[in-house]
Amino acid sequence: MSDSTATVRGSTSAQEQRKSLLVWLIVGLTLPGVLLLALKFILGGHGSEFTVQNELPGKAIAAFFVALATWIVARRERRPLDDYGIPIKQGVGRRFWEGCAWGFGALSLMLLVLRASRHFRIDSVDLTGRALVGYALAWAAAFLAVSISEEFTFRGYLFFSFARRVRFWPAAIFISLMFGAAHIPNHGETALGIVQVVGTGLLFCLMIRRTGNLWFAVGYHAMWDWAETFFYGTPNSGWVGVGRYLNTSVQGPDWLTGGSAGPEGSVLALAVLVLCALLIHWRFPKAIYPDRPV
Repeated sequence: MSDSTATVRGSTSAQEQRKSLLVWLIVGLTLPGVLLLALKFILGGHGSEFTVQNELPGKAIAAFFVALATWIVARRERRPLDDYGIPIKQGVGRRFWEGCAWGFGALSLMLLVLRASRHFRIDSVDLTGRALVGYALAWAAAFLAVSISEEFTFRGYLFFSFARRVRFWPAAIFISLMFGAAHIPNHGETALGIVQVVGTGLLFCLMIRRTGNLWFAVGYHAMWDWAETFFYGTPNSGWVGVGRYLNTSVQGPDWLTGGSAGPEGSVLALAVLVLCALLIHWRFPKAIYPDRPV
């Protein structure tokens, strides 16, 4: 997406931009928020366990409404979804799958270092056979919904809206701080874990800047969570998933192992973020997403 292309597709007045943002906030955030609160009241809450049954419905609702809101705003502004970094034809394409490989590899590298230093241990296999396949697919669906809902919310239209006002990287910093703040209420989250979430938000913005769309970041995000919760069975922001492939354990200081936050709360996670940023710079050397969309 180039600046000249966006200009041809049409720009909107400041007043219309504010109206579009309001519509997006109402449809993408307010409506699902009210609906989820109502369902929580009717059905009796989330429950005390981190399960697919507890996670998937709410995340799927959130993903649907933020996608709907983005589509509505695209119609209002007479733009293709490509302008917001969401080219539909590329969804679940090669950039998505490459992002999945990076997400799994990044988490695995960190756990490999912890295992080599004897701070991480694989204790046993928890699932086999049909149960293994069933939970693998179910958690994949849940974390794809998580990834779509969060990436479309923080780095889709909302990010585009800020970037066209203040340029790409100031918008990236602000959105990443919002992303970190949104994770503060998570059960078992730590200060270092929140710092890592902010850093991850900046890494996702770099991915978007260099690939031109969200799909690489969506794949990375979904696979990191899937590997963390299902494959390795580690805590994810304090929650340990029910239905996981491996039973694992850690020993050592929380700043190194991540403690209750899981691997994302480890100082090693920050080192992995820096490494990934350097590799992204090498893998995608040219900036594609415009510095200031119009």
